[in-house]
Amino acid sequence: MLTIDVEKTGDVAVVRLTGRIVRGAEIEKLTNAVVSEKHIRVVVLDLSEVETLDAGGLSALLALRDWARGGKIQFKLVNPSHFVNEILTRTGLDRVFEISTFSRALFVLSAGSCGHLKYAATY
Repeated sequence: MLTIDVEKTGDVAVVRLTGRIVRGAEIEKLTNAVVSEKHIRVVVLDLSEVETLDAGGLSALLALRDWARGGKIQFKLVNPSHFVNEILTRTGLDRVFEISTFSRALFVLSAGSCGHLKYAATY
């Protein structure tokens, strides 16, 4: 099961994921949550609580990165769990995605637009 919490501050959407990013309903749920965000310039996926990531999940992350690029949206992965970090490293995708710690990502983003919290949603 995948739990998704979205917090939007200005034009930055922080998507906190808990559980499994695996082929099936979880990927559809993740994709819908991210692409439904309107008027954003940055999407940050917090992967610190992701327990499992399969090939379908990796494909979904790549598809979301491509979607973001097409819309001129920055796409960042932050705090990958040990398991996720290992998968990204072994597949070489750690060199494809922009990956950082959450605090580092917030520091970088604070130079842009960090207004007040507009809303928070749970999927």
